[in-house]
Amino acid sequence: MISRRDFLQVGMAASALLGASGFGNWARLAAQQSLTQDRLLEFDTFGNVSLIHITDIHAQMKPIYFREPEVNIGVGSNKGAVPHVTGADFRKLYGIADGSPLDYALTYDDFTSLARQYGRVGGLDRVATVIDAIRADRPDALLLDGGDTWHGSYTCYHSQGQDMVNVMNALEPDAMTFHWEFTLGQERVREIVEGLPFAALGQNIFDKMWDEPAAEFPPYEFFERGGTKIAVIGQAFPYMPIANPGWMFPDYSFGIRDERMQEMVDEVRDQGAELVVVLSHNGFDVDKKMAGIVSGIDVILSGHTHDALPEPVQVNETFIIASGSNGKFVSRVDLDVRDGRMQGLRHKLIPIFSDVIAPAPAMTALIDEQRAPHANALAEVIGQSDSLLYRRGNFNGTWDDLICEALISERDAEISMSPGVRWGPSLIPGQDITREDIWNVTSMTYPEAYRTEMTGEFIKVILEDVADNIFNPNPYYQQGGDMVRIGGMGYRIDIGKPQGERISDMTLLSTGEAIDPARNYVVAGWASVNEGTEGPPIWDVVESHIRKAGTVSVAPNDTVTVAGV
Repeated sequence: MISRRDFLQVGMAASALLGASGFGNWARLAAQQSLTQDRLLEFDTFGNVSLIHITDIHAQMKPIYFREPEVNIGVGSNKGAVPHVTGADFRKLYGIADGSPLDYALTYDDFTSLARQYGRVGGLDRVATVIDAIRADRPDALLLDGGDTWHGSYTCYHSQGQDMVNVMNALEPDAMTFHWEFTLGQERVREIVEGLPFAALGQNIFDKMWDEPAAEFPPYEFFERGGTKIAVIGQAFPYMPIANPGWMFPDYSFGIRDERMQEMVDEVRDQGAELVVVLSHNGFDVDKKMAGIVSGIDVILSGHTHDALPEPVQVNETFIIASGSNGKFVSRVDLDVRDGRMQGLRHKLIPIFSDVIAPAPAMTALIDEQRAPHANALAEVIGQSDSLLYRRGNFNGTWDDLICEALISERDAEISMSPGVRWGPSLIPGQDITREDIWNVTSMTYPEAYRTEMTGEFIKVILEDVADNIFNPNPYYQQGGDMVRIGGMGYRIDIGKPQGERISDMTLLSTGEAIDPARNYVVAGWASVNEGTEGPPIWDVVESHIRKAGTVSVAPNDTVTVAGV
């Protein structure tokens, strides 16, 4: 007798030409560089249920450039496994031709020339076109938003998230979960959630005082679609008070809460759920571990780590879907649910090539309406870049190198620190740098650029702590983003060593001297989680630095030596 796992694998293999367990014709089409909107959206409808997944938009409403990471190191059981495969290795794994549109969309090599060839990506008016097309084919498709939506731009900051709320409401999602939204402050989040016309889910969001589930964030929602009873369970980012300022949401606690997740899965199954979907902001490796612990989940729609994978990853009987970030991709998942269980699935990761997909006129008008009060400020040119400016990668990004330079020069510091966040579009050489571009990589509600003194020993403690948040072999202890960016200082990191022993050879670049553990150094940084931090907002610091430079050029960064990979 064939097992459910084997049946699903057979079903996926049989549908390879449709993009379920490989690109198939889609990869060959992309290699021929013959993209059209119809071909991008081509999908042979399968089964009786469709899911549409978007996540980690970070308030990017307009088309952008976005370079995928060059360095994405996996540790422990995830070493060498997706999503920790990049560049040529990624293309080889998925059969993607060099120089093809999918090369541009999914890897980093030769990014500047491919960006000039294929243009910008994303734009929520293009995303609207894709969603409309899927709904035309499958009218009762579920649209699910994985969070990090009301954060990351000039207009989002100045409207306290309302611009994105208005635009997302027009897309008519069925449910969402949360992370950076909470940095708007808990009262603002409650205010928005109260008015949402769709489900705001988080089985792991608890009332901190009473240690019980927060009533305003139900754990799950039921939907009847395609003759199937579907349960969508929300999983908010579990490490909020570690990664972000806990004083902004003091009434709430989070955590992974595997045991409760299992209870919720069992509960919805007992209530007749035939398909169980987890809408997650855990991050991909955490989702993989959770899928190995919690049984009964059919699909996890993964968010937080910004991974874009053209195939589902299977753990036991659960399929994990990763749909990228910044509005660059939309995932369509078709499922065959019969006799009370999932019998098979087909999946397609759809890149939003902005010059190929026509914008939806009503959404374009709505987006322009949100931006209109700020149009002049957004468009003001601050300088130009001779370099490719990008963020992403475990250690370096030229945008963050530029921010670190600005902190040292504008705050008269020896060493600077910039948080290893993953959000923020790219700029290609020769582009103007506008105020909007600066805000796209600095916008947050705790932007103060502090200036303080730290001992060499304390700087090492910071680096060791952040490194363990990223490279602890247990995914449940990976609670950060990427490595904190350092300006004015170099160091060596050995990934394979335990906490407290990874960082060595710390060197002050201005003198070439070894960092003295006992000496005080003047350090400038931003995005401190400490309440009451003082300093000018980081966007003013960066703008002042770029204005003085006129044209910025960021040299290759070789100040971090990585070992133990």
